[in-house]
This record gives sequence, C-alpha cells and structure tokens, in this order.
Amino acid sequence: MFALDQSSAAWRTLHVGLVVVGFFVTWQLAVMLATPPEYLLPAPSAIFQEIMSAPLWFLEHALRTVGATMLGFVAAVAVGCLAAVGIVYSRFLEGTLYTLLVAMNSVPKVALAPLFIIWMGTGLSSKVAISFLIALFVIVVDTVLGLRSVDPDALDLFRSLRGGKLRTLLWLRAPNALPHLFAGMKVAVSLALVGAIAGEFVASQAGLGYVILSAQGAFQTTRVFAAVVLLGVLGTILFFAVDLAERIACPWHVSHRTRDRGREA
Repeated sequence: MFALDQSSAAWRTLHVGLVVVGFFVTWQLAVMLATPPEYLLPAPSAIFQEIMSAPLWFLEHALRTVGATMLGFVAAVAVGCLAAVGIVYSRFLEGTLYTLLVAMNSVPKVALAPLFIIWMGTGLSSKVAISFLIALFVIVVDTVLGLRSVDPDALDLFRSLRGGKLRTLLWLRAPNALPHLFAGMKVAVSLALVGAIAGEFVASQAGLGYVILSAQGAFQTTRVFAAVVLLGVLGTILFFAVDLAERIACPWHVSHRTRDRGREA
C-alpha cells in the first residue's frame, strides 16, 4: 500500500508538472508567433525574468498572502466543523445559524471587504477575517451533508448499543463526514486565497494583491503577470496539499481505491 501511494503521488506530481510546463510552452510559442506588445501580453520568459530579478521581494509578499490565507482557512475549518455539528444536533441552530450563513453567503464578499478594513484596520486581521468569511460557508455545507449522510441501519445499531450522541458523533458520523469535509476544504482553501487577495485589493501595504495594484497603476504588466502566476502556483500547491492530507486521512474511501485501481490497470 505504501509503495502504491508513493508511485501514485509521483505520477500525480509528474502529471501536474507536465501540464504546467505544456501550458507555459504553448504560451511562449503563441507570443513568439503573434508578437503582441509586452505591455499587453508578456512572454513567460519575461515573467520569469521579472520574478528572478527580485525573488526575495516576491517571496516576502507571497508569504504575507499565504499567511492570511492559511489563518483564515484554518479558522473556517475549525468554526465550520463546530457549527455543522451544532446544526445537525439542534433544530434551533438549523433554523437560525444555517439561515444566517445562507443569507451572508448571498452577499458578495468584495462588498464586505471595505467594512472589515474600517473595523479592523489595514493589517493582517482584516485579510484573515475576509478569508475566513468567504471559506466558512462551503465548510459548513459539506460537513453538514457528511454528518447527515449516515446509514440509518448503522444509527439504529449505535442506538441499540446505547452508544450515546457523543460516541455516535465520534465513531460514526465524524468518519463518515471526513470525505465530505475534505471536498469542502479543497474548495475553501482556494476561496480563502481569493478572500486574502480581495482584502489586499481594498487596502494593503504588502501581499501579492498589493503587488498587482501597485504594478497596474504604473502599467508594469509583466510584474502584474508575475504576481498572478505566483498566485496560480500557490493555489495549486494549497489544493494538492489538502488532497494529500485527504489521501492520508481517508485511504479507505472508495474514491481513492478506484483511482489507484484505474492506474494499475
């Protein structure tokens, strides 16, 4: 099993690498053939040169964005799981908290970003709050679905054995909800990154969102593309990090078994 996991991870890494390289090679060839002005569409070679001209500067801003993203994401997972448990076990919370989350999710988070800046200032806390809010809803919805998608016969068995609500939650509902939770986390980590960038767009002195805005104001298109490429790389890394955590935590799930069997065939 361990050898299979290693080969599967290597295959996925190689596949992602080939797709990324193929995309940039196609982009480079298209720019060489069409020769658009660099201020409209720079070549990948120019973008990489821009990044390598100040790698530590780009790294510092990228770390600020990743820090806000991860803090908001972790907070959304923790609060979202607790809220989901409360919604599943309490009709009052289902009718109040769940409805409130649906209503808040209908409001564009970019419209709320200026309010968080006013309330919390232009520092890290406002970006974390926006990331948390934009990622929370999907965590709650997917976790509630997982906690409720339990075989009724298994629930009856736990009741007959007098397992109690806590043991039923820990030993039946929670393991059953894990695949749903990780599915939500894959979406939420990307949304948290979007939330951090939205906060940096509104007011910031650091982060890749700040880099994009400042470069756009100076018509430095190559620097804008450099920041966008770094955002794409960061989003991809965060997504596959959650996917790896899912494979470690849920190796028994049918989605992983069928995927591995398909590669073996």
